[in-house]
Amino acid sequence: MPGRPSRTSRQQDQENQISAAKMAEEQQETSQGEMEGVNCLAYDEAIIAQQDRIQQEIANTNPLVSERQELTVLQKEYADDDTIYQLKIKDLHKKYSYIRKTRPDGNCFYRAFGFAHLESLLDDSKELQKFKAVASKSKLDLVNEGFTEFTIEDFHNTFMDLIELCEKQPSLQELLSSFNDQNVSDYVVVYLRLLTSGYLQREHGFFQHFIEGGRSVKEFCQQEVEPMSKESDHIHIIALAQALDVSILVEYMDRGEGGTVNHHVFPEGGDPRIFLLYRPGHYDILYK
Repeated sequence: MPGRPSRTSRQQDQENQISAAKMAEEQQETSQGEMEGVNCLAYDEAIIAQQDRIQQEIANTNPLVSERQELTVLQKEYADDDTIYQLKIKDLHKKYSYIRKTRPDGNCFYRAFGFAHLESLLDDSKELQKFKAVASKSKLDLVNEGFTEFTIEDFHNTFMDLIELCEKQPSLQELLSSFNDQNVSDYVVVYLRLLTSGYLQREHGFFQHFIEGGRSVKEFCQQEVEPMSKESDHIHIIALAQALDVSILVEYMDRGEGGTVNHHVFPEGGDPRIFLLYRPGHYDILYK
């Protein structure tokens, strides 16, 4: 008769069983991990698809730059019992009569700035020539700051083409049509972003104190200024106003207490030609 397995053999059998069990468990975990990975990928794709749908809906319902509208349209955007905003809209009415809206796509500050300033220069040839000289020189400033001329040339040319269009005293509708041409409008936005980035980096010693997260000014520009659809804040406005020697007044309408709208002029002490309305995350153009 066969002898009983030695203790060593029994231990070997147990070890084999344990190894087999571990292998099965690892395979199951791998399968679960792969499944979770697939689920995460599908979830991410669903989020991206939803964001694309939202952006498409925004594009279908909002021009890049709208026609000028009565300021009263703001009142319809908020409930009658939304006391804070309704009071602030009444306060705006004391200084402004019209608004021109921009598409809420993250580029609204630059688009509003570009259109509002060129619009203000249509009937001011002296200021237009002054601005043209600054804009023309700005490409060299960027090249001196380290930007490659080849990569910025098309954007600069489009910007200059719009300025030269204004020299021909076009109708306001022609300028508006140019800003509602997606390619032209986006090229202008890109160039204004580059100018903002260039000025921030040129004056990095000053702006470094306002950048959070331990980032350098260059890193901040690469992450928060140059990419399209990145929203703008005080630091962007200061830099662009200084880069192009243009004064901007921004009215800040938020849920802060009190029934008045606070404003700020960039740079301080300037004589603004551009009036923008800021609501959290968005800029539109105001007219007195």
